[in-house]
Amino acid sequence: MSDNKTVVVDVDRSVYDIKDIETEEEFYREKEGFTRDIVEKLSEEKDDPKWMRDLRFRSLELFEKQKNTTWGPDVSDLDLNRISSYVRHKSEMKTDWEDVPEDIKNTFERLGIPEAERKSLAGVGAQYDSELVYHNLKDEVARAGVVYTDMEAAVKGEYADLVEQYFMKVIPPTDHKYAALHGAVWSGGSFVYVPKGVKVEVPLQSYFRLNAAGAGQFEHTLIIVDEGADLHFIEGCSAPKYNVANLHAGAVELVVKKNARLRYSTIENWSKNMYNLNTKRAIVEENGRMEWVSGSFGSHTSYLYPMTILKGDNSQMEYTGITFAGKGQNLDTGAKVVHQGKNTKSVISTKSISKDGGIGTYRSSVVIAASAKNAKASISCDSLMLDSISRSDTVPAMDIRTNDADVGHEAKIGRISDDAIFYLMSRGLSEEDARAMIVSGFANPVSKELPLEYAVEMNNLIKLEMSGNM
Repeated sequence: MSDNKTVVVDVDRSVYDIKDIETEEEFYREKEGFTRDIVEKLSEEKDDPKWMRDLRFRSLELFEKQKNTTWGPDVSDLDLNRISSYVRHKSEMKTDWEDVPEDIKNTFERLGIPEAERKSLAGVGAQYDSELVYHNLKDEVARAGVVYTDMEAAVKGEYADLVEQYFMKVIPPTDHKYAALHGAVWSGGSFVYVPKGVKVEVPLQSYFRLNAAGAGQFEHTLIIVDEGADLHFIEGCSAPKYNVANLHAGAVELVVKKNARLRYSTIENWSKNMYNLNTKRAIVEENGRMEWVSGSFGSHTSYLYPMTILKGDNSQMEYTGITFAGKGQNLDTGAKVVHQGKNTKSVISTKSISKDGGIGTYRSSVVIAASAKNAKASISCDSLMLDSISRSDTVPAMDIRTNDADVGHEAKIGRISDDAIFYLMSRGLSEEDARAMIVSGFANPVSKELPLEYAVEMNNLIKLEMSGNM
């Protein structure tokens, strides 16, 4: 490492010194890119079982062979040789909030994590850079047999066989270049198992904070909701702003069993030096239901297309999402769905807002297999441009292989009406407040799907974006 001390300033003016790091972190920062030596060191550090070690090296080989995609935003300016694969804090993971180190605890308290846990959550996991630093599950939920633990403990613990059965099976490392990279260097993340018939009445949450400059975060989330069970899981993400690139290439694998339901809500507030190349996918069995709620408000560049495979007959999927692309941002988002079972149904509804030259792209893929008789798919995307220099695109793709299907797609792009602004100003609002009110109303279909605390957070993020303070 360089002898020069690097100091960065977070949006809340807290100062972080990234020179004060452990020997293990120095190893990863000294090495360039993602090499066999780095994966070897990481596997040893994690004490991986043989199957995981083999998966890492197989994934690394795939990563080295695969090229970047050619259909989304250009990420050729992302220099992977300058990305650190692993950053670990000196403290081990805690189950008591008071035992979390003060510097980390202060960061998460400013983000409202412990307060949210006390008010409305059944359990919380908090990841700081590459490792979970806090994990807790309420006793009454644990007594029902729900498992919520860190991913690395699950790989080697009581549920190791279940983890091995599903880990990177929903998202195989062959999927694309950054899925392969994830398989090679993943660390941190959460494992959730909800037993048959158990309905978790209040949400679980996992929060990811990438705090180190020039680092990557590669957390892995695996959730299995067994037959007849029900769960709402909330994911939150944030990072301070640096003048160097950061990379987020996590993976979320979701398994929804027969007659089960899973809602997965995400609020992403990455800083605008982040490349968010995340992969999320769900497999839904007979009569199962998968619900996605997504808010994307940060990053320099995003590739984010949650995918649902409706494998079982009568399975359903619903996706509700919003993105806000401001100056210097290229957010390429959307959803994918594959209908395989009979009588399957999918509804995709998205909103995008672009401002100050931001680029918002909705990209979808709907596949209806020959086996998916009587499938129904409805896609709706609305875009709002707040000035004449921003851009919004809709890129739908449909592959329908049966005549016995009902598929519809609609897209609308518009600007804020001058008449609407004038009307609200005539009622006493400033022009800035009038615009913010209209945008909040545009985003309302997404915010109303979130628990109150998170809807408030999303509306606050929209206000910050509108004011240009993010």
